[in-house]
Amino acid sequence: MAQPFQLAELPAIEGEVATDDASVAHAAQDWGHLVQARPLAVARPAHAADVASIVAYASQRAIPVAARGAGHSPFGQSQAEGGIVLDMTGLSRVHAGNGNEITMDAGACWRQVLAATLPRGLTPAVLTDYLDLTVGGTLAVGGIGGASHHHGTQTDIVTALEVVTGTGELVRCSPEVESELFDAVRAGLGQCGIVTRATIRLRPAKQRVRRWTLYYDELDAFLEDQRAVVRDGRFDHVQGQPVADSEPGRWRYLLEAATYFSLPDRPDEDELLGELSFDRETAESQDLTYHAFLDRMAEGEERLRAEGDWFRPHPWLNLFLPDDEVESVVADTLAETAGADLGDTGLILLYPVRRDRLATPLLRVPATDLVWLFAILRTGAAYDPSGAWRMIELNTALYERVKVLGGTLYPASTLPMTTKDWRDHFGDDWQTLEVAKHVYDPAGVLTPGQRVFTAR
Repeated sequence: MAQPFQLAELPAIEGEVATDDASVAHAAQDWGHLVQARPLAVARPAHAADVASIVAYASQRAIPVAARGAGHSPFGQSQAEGGIVLDMTGLSRVHAGNGNEITMDAGACWRQVLAATLPRGLTPAVLTDYLDLTVGGTLAVGGIGGASHHHGTQTDIVTALEVVTGTGELVRCSPEVESELFDAVRAGLGQCGIVTRATIRLRPAKQRVRRWTLYYDELDAFLEDQRAVVRDGRFDHVQGQPVADSEPGRWRYLLEAATYFSLPDRPDEDELLGELSFDRETAESQDLTYHAFLDRMAEGEERLRAEGDWFRPHPWLNLFLPDDEVESVVADTLAETAGADLGDTGLILLYPVRRDRLATPLLRVPATDLVWLFAILRTGAAYDPSGAWRMIELNTALYERVKVLGGTLYPASTLPMTTKDWRDHFGDDWQTLEVAKHVYDPAGVLTPGQRVFTAR
């Protein structure tokens, strides 16, 4: 049972500890705007030793503690009710690169990482759509993007980590050193350690991007073309979206495909698009700089902030579907989805990843050769909690259906989960995670907002 504490009892750190209402209220919120769990204090560590000091103190007193970066979790995952939230944004240094690797602190956002690598002609192989997520945040869940069909998730390009365990020990781990901790932390939902620093592999960066937007009227053709281009790897980036048509109840399908190049070379459009069955009259193409393509969310974010939608509830659900069930699940889900089920600025993502590119042990995916990310990114209305909870009920019903068919959860989601649900989710890897939790976080204080383990 957690012991109450006073600010004066907290260990001295080089950073700062705040208990003022503004700091506590901020840490009690996140991107989802659905869960409010107030901590008693917010610590702003200046370096990894500060993190270790706070976590050691929390472990000794069974006080819950959670790391928070950009606060982009949708369902309270980075909150610690009655405990301590570690605001990691002060740990934002990107360190000098070494060959085709780079090391950065966990509070750095991927935008900062990219800014450090591009002048060297290098880039992370996998980036999420939104560059202002923090390194520690995405490594806790996986980090998936349009290049994942080539390179896996961001946890698959990590070569080393610095981690504070649940006992406050600062440990460096890799596939060769402390490999059990390395595998328990990557996509481990913050249950066994808090990442304070990470090293990742880089790839040569091209100068420009040709992006095609291809439209389909039929789901089966859309799926088949995505299968073809992901299996043969002709594009560097592949993402798909079902898009509601102007005719009620009808959907069209959008395939965003991109190839990276440097002048004087140019993509061979006929070779890349030749046999694909998209609607050629509506196809669009665009040439961008590599950085502008990766930062394509920036304009949309500015608009959503200005219109207020950025600050509304976001009951997001991210699932992995097995290839042999994707068509029926998607068709049935779309048939049952009205505009109010997505919200004014909600959208759906649907694209495949080759399973043999996904090597992170705790990232649970279906057993088929191709797995499909099916993301229902809902936006709730302001001042309508009942409407937001109805969206969560829709998430639960869809997840239960998908689970029976062999689908899995990508945990950056708004979905009520019990320890039994997590045990079912991790399957054969549950015992491995449970043992790691006992070894690295014996007091069970880390990241309570995920609700993976009940109180010990």
